[in-house]
Amino acid sequence: MNEQQAIDRAEEIIHQAVDGMSPQPKLERMGGAPVGACTARDDHGPDDRVQVTVVYKLTGVPGAEAQNLVRQARDAWLKQGHKHNTSGEVDWAGPFPAVYMRTESDDFWMDAVTGVLDRAKGEGLASLKVTSPCFLPPGKASAASSADPAALEAPPTDDPAARRALGHSSRIYDALGVSAAPTQPGEGLSTVRGGAGAWVHHTWSTVPLAQEEGARAVTRAQAYFRSDGWSVRPIPAPQDAPALAAGHPVDHTVAQVAVSATGAVRVAVTVPGADGPASADA
Repeated sequence: MNEQQAIDRAEEIIHQAVDGMSPQPKLERMGGAPVGACTARDDHGPDDRVQVTVVYKLTGVPGAEAQNLVRQARDAWLKQGHKHNTSGEVDWAGPFPAVYMRTESDDFWMDAVTGVLDRAKGEGLASLKVTSPCFLPPGKASAASSADPAALEAPPTDDPAARRALGHSSRIYDALGVSAAPTQPGEGLSTVRGGAGAWVHHTWSTVPLAQEEGARAVTRAQAYFRSDGWSVRPIPAPQDAPALAAGHPVDHTVAQVAVSATGAVRVAVTVPGADGPASADA
């Protein structure tokens, strides 16, 4: 995806909500340039990616119609197959509801909200916002951004531990069933040496996911581990951020799979090196 494709898709989602509305509002663009820095990271680290945010207010209709327009936007998006974001609760009993949704196919996030114009009269002003997934700008794009993360790293020559780590990552990727994000600073292959020997680490993450989708991905990973004979235990974490650790019964690899604050599923695979420890427990 590039900037223009992201803008075009955001505009399409806006018009999916507006074109069939009655009364028909006018679209008035809010804000300046739609492209800004990616805000998906939860560790405040550097990130070269950007994302598009398009916001319109719906004008030219009575303020009393604002709630109706939000409801119509919700209905139109549902008809297109888009999904509710479970973090948004709709209070239709009040005069100023808000709807939070996402596109399941390409992970654009959108909301329809009612700003207050006259609280006493229950009049508001509806607005629509669409935010794209993060993507790399020209010159930084990588065709491998949504590929199997094992393909993003070339294993060191003749390093069987690195090849094992990448192999495990590839199978975990298949089990999760969602796209990998571009490699972030601090992710990838690394070797750590200590008093007990050396370990090879491979770390990577998926694209940000809705809460329920992330939980389902972790559940699929858990099912894979158990079917393949790994020992599995949960890692203490908030209820909306499931996490687990798994230990391989043969090569003593340890894997951790956890949902982060951004909604991305983060994966870490640790393999004993040639001079590493003989065993590891999950």
